[in-house]
Amino acid sequence: MALQLSLLHHSAVVLVVLFSFLLHHGESAATQGVCATHDLPNPLAERFPNNATGVLNATLAIIPIPLETARRLIPPQYGILERAYRALIPNFPEGMYPIMVQAAHDHDIQLRAYNITTGDFSRVGFEFPFLDLVGDGYSSFRWGPAQLITATNDIALEGSRAYGTIVSLAEFEPRCDAYRRLANGATYFKGSSLTSSEFVELEMARLSHPALNPYPLELFKNITNQPAFANATSCDNMIRLFNTTMSVGEHAPVPVRGRVRARAFPFQGAAEKEWADVYGVQVATPFIENNYLDCRTLRGYSGTGGPGDS
Repeated sequence: MALQLSLLHHSAVVLVVLFSFLLHHGESAATQGVCATHDLPNPLAERFPNNATGVLNATLAIIPIPLETARRLIPPQYGILERAYRALIPNFPEGMYPIMVQAAHDHDIQLRAYNITTGDFSRVGFEFPFLDLVGDGYSSFRWGPAQLITATNDIALEGSRAYGTIVSLAEFEPRCDAYRRLANGATYFKGSSLTSSEFVELEMARLSHPALNPYPLELFKNITNQPAFANATSCDNMIRLFNTTMSVGEHAPVPVRGRVRARAFPFQGAAEKEWADVYGVQVATPFIENNYLDCRTLRGYSGTGGPGDS
């Protein structure tokens, strides 16, 4: 994997400073009780000791909205690269834009070289991919303006706020996994703010065959590997690996269909919203993360992960 060493060094230094401050000035989730989970252990910490690495077990779902609505929600200075997403999903309805909702459980996060670990946490939010942040008409970035995050994990909360993200302290069901299984075989996930009426809820059922999903896995690989930002003062370069032993065989990505209910930014009005017939995928991926980078250094970035562990 062609990782830029200068960026990795900068990322590690920033993380050490942030983690050290939080560990000395606040109580981390790790000290508030161990969260038992079904997630697999981090396979990358030893190979990439100078980076933040971990496991992200997530439901990723696409919600089509009118381009006009997307244009109202997305800050006007960021162009929408319609050609980029139509190259991946050519049959996507005309005049529509793909928002992604990500409901995830972060597990076994480490910065091995500095002997730093953080407690597990959950998060959920709406994300806006294929945005022209740097104005070159090509490079796709992903805007994640707001997140609900586990209220007891100070490092996760402050780490997200450092990007300018609107962060809501939240509780999750289930507390320690990416979703729980319902009696009907579907999966369930809900994040609820502790300080407002905001929430995001997903109920998803497995599709009988991947071909029934209108969105190929390549779409989710592309979106989740786009550099992410909130207020654009810095960018998060998270490299999600879809080709490791964690994502094959019995752990292979699962195509799903279901519904999403929410009252959360940018859909946080008095009335909740519900989207039916939402398609997506459930997958656990290890990740390598480069934090708080100058977004301009990621111009032209088109990474979709690198070599796996198999």
